[in-house]
Amino acid sequence: MDLRRRLVGYLGLLLLGLMGMAVLVSLRSLRSDVSAEVIASEQLVRVLLDTGRIAPGLPPAQAAARLQAILDSGPLRHLSVSSGAVPAAETSASQTHWLAALLGVEPASGAGQLIRVGDQTLRIAPNPASEIEERMGDTVRLCITLLLFSGATLLIAWWSADRALRPVRELQAGLQRLAHGESDAGLPPFALREFRQVAGAIDALAAALSDARAAQRQLAHQLIQVQEDERRALARELHDETGQTLTAIGVTAAYLERHAAALVPRQIAECAQDLRRDVRTSREQLRGMLKRLRPHGLDGPGLTSALRELLAGWQQRAGAIHFRLDMPAGGLPPLGEDAGLVLYRVAQEALTNVVRHSGATQCRVRIETHAQSLTLHIEDDGCGLAPEGQTQGSGLLGIAERLDMVGGRLTLAPVLPTGLRLQITLPLTDFTHAQDNAP
Repeated sequence: MDLRRRLVGYLGLLLLGLMGMAVLVSLRSLRSDVSAEVIASEQLVRVLLDTGRIAPGLPPAQAAARLQAILDSGPLRHLSVSSGAVPAAETSASQTHWLAALLGVEPASGAGQLIRVGDQTLRIAPNPASEIEERMGDTVRLCITLLLFSGATLLIAWWSADRALRPVRELQAGLQRLAHGESDAGLPPFALREFRQVAGAIDALAAALSDARAAQRQLAHQLIQVQEDERRALARELHDETGQTLTAIGVTAAYLERHAAALVPRQIAECAQDLRRDVRTSREQLRGMLKRLRPHGLDGPGLTSALRELLAGWQQRAGAIHFRLDMPAGGLPPLGEDAGLVLYRVAQEALTNVVRHSGATQCRVRIETHAQSLTLHIEDDGCGLAPEGQTQGSGLLGIAERLDMVGGRLTLAPVLPTGLRLQITLPLTDFTHAQDNAP
């Protein structure tokens, strides 16, 4: 059952109950009105009969008192009966209700008919007061019924909404558990379809969040491992290459220091040549290490040169793969330093994956520029994507993380018959505006 049907069911039961109550109130009111009409009719007949039975020979004062006692014996409805000896104006004033004048139904002066019963004369006139009182009673009962109806409707609506929305608290608690780092929302089964759907979406979100946290942990571990590998490689290069060069420089300098007085100019010149050679070698080693750590000038022209050098380096180290670079005819647009570095590092990581994992023989790197974006395509004819269900490599996770830093987008697609296309899209609008606003 869904929420709409449950609410409609509750409100339908409420309406049926209130309609039954209204019918009972109406039947009770009808019974009271009929009983009052019957009693009033009997009273009118009784007044007429008793008036006709007054003895003709009674003195006028006694006859008038006897007639007044008969008229006062019980109330009538819609009519008033009085002695014909009472002036019509006084009779009308005694029968006037305050609502009669307000509603414009006040009987006119002298209203009513005179009839003679026996030796007595009676005035029978309309009496709106009883009808007004009857209608006022019906109005009061109707207002009470509507008040009860409104109160019951509000109460049932509040109860139904509270009962139907009670699972929202469970959903909120599940989201709070996810926000506090738990891997499972811990939601109970729900009877309503809408809440089952929301719970399913929250469970899917929890699974995606758990995968994202696992990927984040994996990426953090990979980052630490890469940092340690880079430090070991840097330490090895400093020890094996730069250290040896500096040792040679130190040996030459020590030789000059010890034999300065005995050396002839030719020997001093040879030592100076050795020092220049070792210093040049040290400078080239330092430049190579700096280029690997962070290439310089990764804007439009500098990025083009860096990418060409990157592919040339891989072509020398992985001769079994033919690398090809296609650049826009007009060159690359100006890029910010962050975007240029991201593009270079992504290309570096993607080419590393091609060399290590693809088994390809051809690799094409192509860059396209558009009005508001730059697209990098890296295609190979290797083994393609890993089978579905396997864990995504840390290299792709690192690429995705770098692209998130600059608002980029990563797309992977198979290439027929075999191979993989990796597409990187970087926005240019923000970087162009940043350069236009630069001093």
